[in-house]
Amino acid sequence: MTILRNFVRHVRDGFISVARHAAMSLSSASAVTLTLLLIAIFLVVSININSATANVESTVNIAAYVDWDFESDSEINDIKSKIENLEGVAHVTFSDKDTELNTVIDSMGSEDTKAVMEEYRGENNPLHDVFIVEVTEGSKIADVTSAIIAIDGIESADYGGDSTLVLMNVLDRVRFGVVILVVSLSALAIFLISNTIKLTIQARVKEIAIMRQVGATNGYIRAPFVIEGMIIGALGALIPIFVTIFGYIWIYQETGGFFLTRMFSLMPPHPTVLYIALILLGIGVFVGLIGSFMSVTKYLRWKR
Repeated sequence: MTILRNFVRHVRDGFISVARHAAMSLSSASAVTLTLLLIAIFLVVSININSATANVESTVNIAAYVDWDFESDSEINDIKSKIENLEGVAHVTFSDKDTELNTVIDSMGSEDTKAVMEEYRGENNPLHDVFIVEVTEGSKIADVTSAIIAIDGIESADYGGDSTLVLMNVLDRVRFGVVILVVSLSALAIFLISNTIKLTIQARVKEIAIMRQVGATNGYIRAPFVIEGMIIGALGALIPIFVTIFGYIWIYQETGGFFLTRMFSLMPPHPTVLYIALILLGIGVFVGLIGSFMSVTKYLRWKR
């Protein structure tokens, strides 16, 4: 019960302190708001880049063409087993040459052309049996293709060329850069809150001195400041959350859910905006906690 009463008292003191030092709290919350707005933009970009990368990787498969001399079921199953055992292979699907011919015929627009292609049924079919290979990661597609070509019974394999790898590498680099920016901006928010809390502590030196004289521990003194920082961080996250929710929904509706081309489809607003809102709130509370904790701990260490 004592712990619960102390916790309630610290929370109450935290809210009172925010209200009592409204100017400083507003200044710190504003700085957090600006920082979180930038973080929100990069989060939206990062989430959609992750989605675009996954879409690209899911559509890029390796087509492994079987040599005409390997047609028996046992030979096909043996080749399939070897491909499945390769590192980086997620799934292997077999498509015989008759199925491939059906795909070619269905893609023909003219009925006359389809009729001509029908003549290649059976023994006249010039196509190969094909293994469609999905990889675990887009970055492994070139290595997996080379390994498949080395398998006896595979005549050739193709995955779309270097342009596919370049696209996936660009998306991966952009995604990594966004993560670095989010971490850097979070560190900036911690610094801003830390400095603001430091000013608040310096303005309450007498109050802290009295608490020490009556036997208050460092933890007891620190708790209200930490909660105050968390409250400031949460307040600073409110505007970015609302801007993200309504802004993203508006962008999604205006673009029809696509960016530039249909290859780069945007994530649906729901539940995407909810996830981003929770992340922003979590970052705001976290940087407020860390910033205030660092500031008050440094002060207490100097004064002890």
